[in-house]
Amino acid sequence: MQYLKTVIYVDNVEEVLDFYYQAFGLNATELTESADYGELNTGEVKLGFASHPFAQAQFKQSYIRAQPKQPALGFELAMRCKNVSESYDKAVNAGAEPLMPPCNKNEHTQAYVRAIDGTLIALVSECTR
Repeated sequence: MQYLKTVIYVDNVEEVLDFYYQAFGLNATELTESADYGELNTGEVKLGFASHPFAQAQFKQSYIRAQPKQPALGFELAMRCKNVSESYDKAVNAGAEPLMPPCNKNEHTQAYVRAIDGTLIALVSECTR
């Protein structure tokens, strides 16, 4: 078995794809004609976004809709950055909610933001061992 992708359900797929490009430089590799599903180029594992109506049609009541103004759901995406401070500033300027500014944790630098769709995102540097 191989881990294939993570899909996050959002209000507006195109808007979220644009945010992830502006905030993190991730390019969209797919967007359906109906704009209810899109994917980003993140390397080997795909990061996809699907619309809430798509999820409701598929799963009925089997998922909890993330609300950007409510407490975050219990997961995060972690992104490795060359410069955490610059990445943090870029994400905040693109509309991310600042949660924890860059600080040293053990042997790396780390920061947290919340994306416009409500997803927690950790920005992490390479370890300095």
